[in-house]
Amino acid sequence: MDKIDRKIINSLQKNAHASLKDLSKECFISSPAIAARINKLEKSGIINGYHSSIDIEKIGFHVRAFIQVQLEPRQKDEFYPYVQSIPNVVECNCVTGDYSEIMEVIFPSTTDLDNFINTIQQRFGKTSTQIVFSTSVQHRGITLDDANID
Repeated sequence: MDKIDRKIINSLQKNAHASLKDLSKECFISSPAIAARINKLEKSGIINGYHSSIDIEKIGFHVRAFIQVQLEPRQKDEFYPYVQSIPNVVECNCVTGDYSEIMEVIFPSTTDLDNFINTIQQRFGKTSTQIVFSTSVQHRGITLDDANID
């Protein structure tokens, strides 16, 4: 990956709808060359999708929370498919520490969140939940430069 690839990635992280023409102007290479580079980045898995960012409150989801779950290793085979099937779970990570999983979830209300937590506790065990009051830094990409990529 070279400097031009990093420019393309940075631009697409800011605006996934950036046109080949605009990327071409920014990188000083032709539109077909930009398209070929994007295709190569996609095929290599560096670019693995294009996403829309939405305001969850405007669509009725007013509660965001992080739920930590204590799982036994044997429970993962049941836990992973279960949380993947719940659309309110927007992310789930296996982590170190007292709790082996941490999920980010969104729900319309605290009642809905409470019902989900009760289900998790009944099926899988101990949880710890933190409800988000505000977000000072929204999810974002990372700016690539020569210092942080070979």
